[in-house]
Amino acid sequence: MNRFEEAKNIYQKYNVDVEKALNILKEIPISMHCWQGDDVVGFDGCEELSGGIQTTGNYPGRARNPKELMGDIDFAFKLIPGKKKLNLHACYAIFENETADRNELKPEHFKKWVEYAKMKGMGIDFNPTFFSHKMVKDNLTLSSPDDDVRNFWIEHGKRCVKIAEYFANETGIPCVMNIWIPDGYKDIPADRLGPRERFKDSLDEILKTPYDKEKVYICLESKVFGIGMESYTVGSAEFCLNYVTSRGIVPLMDNGHYHPTEVVSDKISAMLPFHDKIALHVTRGVRWDSDHVVLFDDETREIAKEIVRNDALNRVFIATDYFDASINRISAWVTGMRNVQKALLYALLEPHEKMKELQDSSDFTSLMIFEEELKTAPFGDVWNEYLCRENVEENYIEPIKEYEIKTFSRK
Repeated sequence: MNRFEEAKNIYQKYNVDVEKALNILKEIPISMHCWQGDDVVGFDGCEELSGGIQTTGNYPGRARNPKELMGDIDFAFKLIPGKKKLNLHACYAIFENETADRNELKPEHFKKWVEYAKMKGMGIDFNPTFFSHKMVKDNLTLSSPDDDVRNFWIEHGKRCVKIAEYFANETGIPCVMNIWIPDGYKDIPADRLGPRERFKDSLDEILKTPYDKEKVYICLESKVFGIGMESYTVGSAEFCLNYVTSRGIVPLMDNGHYHPTEVVSDKISAMLPFHDKIALHVTRGVRWDSDHVVLFDDETREIAKEIVRNDALNRVFIATDYFDASINRISAWVTGMRNVQKALLYALLEPHEKMKELQDSSDFTSLMIFEEELKTAPFGDVWNEYLCRENVEENYIEPIKEYEIKTFSRK
């Protein structure tokens, strides 16, 4: 009997069907963010990051153009098991015969991404890019008191809705379109309400754009603070939650966008009773929204448990969001994506009904012992079997190092 068969027998003692867990896992789509590969630079002329976003490190091999970025994504996908989507920002438009500012973007500027997605048989998710642009005035976009600035970004949002619908129509897979703005103030503002009223009105204008709600899921993402916006952010958690609830769109929670003692894993069960769909950006904040590579850590596992325990795999859109320029960028993609899948498998291998029964009967002693026993169950053997079935190498450092040699010449 091999190790996997032994692991199956051990989990069977807990009434866990390992084969069922593996079959479910391989069908869970995870949306991988493109911006890890080029340090969030994009292709529309961004000279430096702004909007509270910083990428630190100078590891060689950053993708400098669409061909290099797609090649790197290709290589990463070969080392990542399971079902995938690609998550794009608007600044990754690919121009051929013409350039366009963000308020002039059209579906054809993303044609090459659609061709790429079709070739891979996957869907595309999308994000308007409300940062790193000359029209971000005094750290404000959709909440700006300047009509020209605000109208520029409203038009950008409208254009992105149509581009998201284009993605859905072309790939045949719904597109999750996420709105996040960096707007805020470094010091204590004299007026907190005014910017939020303007933000609300701007969002309402964007949502007037007609779109197929079965194909496009528009999300709104909050943030607690950012570099240069330490004292006040317009799109706070309370604002965004109230807005999505009142407008019937999807809440998106990034687990780096809250106070350090808050955890998204606890928020999932608070959102599900009130929203048909919710969306997540899975990241790892270290003291603040630092977008570190996702690890197989406590919070990642708890997020996965809450999705699986509550039978919400078809209700939660899962995407990764981080960028680390201090290590090999492909390894960052692969490590983070694998760890999200590891966490989902770990959750799928729990006997949730039994654990709920112990909780509801107030047998907390047995529940604690039961949970501790599960921690030493042979999860790793099941994970390795999953990689084998997906034809993905367990050890990915060597192929990445070999690929790295080819990209060292990049600046």
